[in-house]
Amino acid sequence: MSLLIDFFPLLLFFVVFKVYGIFAATAVAIAASAVQIAYLYRCRKLAAIHWLSLAIIVIFGGATLLLQDETFIKWKPSVLYAAFALVLAASKLIWQRDLLRYVMKGIELPDRVWGGLTWAWLVFFAFMAVLNWLVAFHLGFSTDTWVTFKVWGVLGIMLLFVIGQGLVLVRYLPQEEPQKEP
Repeated sequence: MSLLIDFFPLLLFFVVFKVYGIFAATAVAIAASAVQIAYLYRCRKLAAIHWLSLAIIVIFGGATLLLQDETFIKWKPSVLYAAFALVLAASKLIWQRDLLRYVMKGIELPDRVWGGLTWAWLVFFAFMAVLNWLVAFHLGFSTDTWVTFKVWGVLGIMLLFVIGQGLVLVRYLPQEEPQKEP
């Protein structure tokens, strides 16, 4: 259910875009993000990342609607990914903390693994910011192709990255001892 809540605005954006176009989809994404925040607040699962995402969709989506220019909504993913990368960089370089350790509480890993994980996610988010920028503005793709990439391409890339991270992390998780038969 949590995964559905996280992707609710994105999926609605995609469906509405296919039927009504970019401006209607942008308006629906803003509204869906506000509904998402209200739901997460009610369930006491609201995190700073949700507020950041809402602020960025309201600012860039609002500019898209106000100015009737799809350029702004195309910038939104790059800005969000860059913000994630900057937050991870600041937590590591300024405060010498691995923010992911707090996000993934309950998982015990050596300090060097947390550091590697932080840098891996930082580089991943920076890569995704640049990739969105390229697809949206510099590789000659249509808005339809960009929307499809934004939803399904990003989801696929992220899934592959998370699986890769899982394969690395599984080596460090505690192993259960096999039970001896009496």
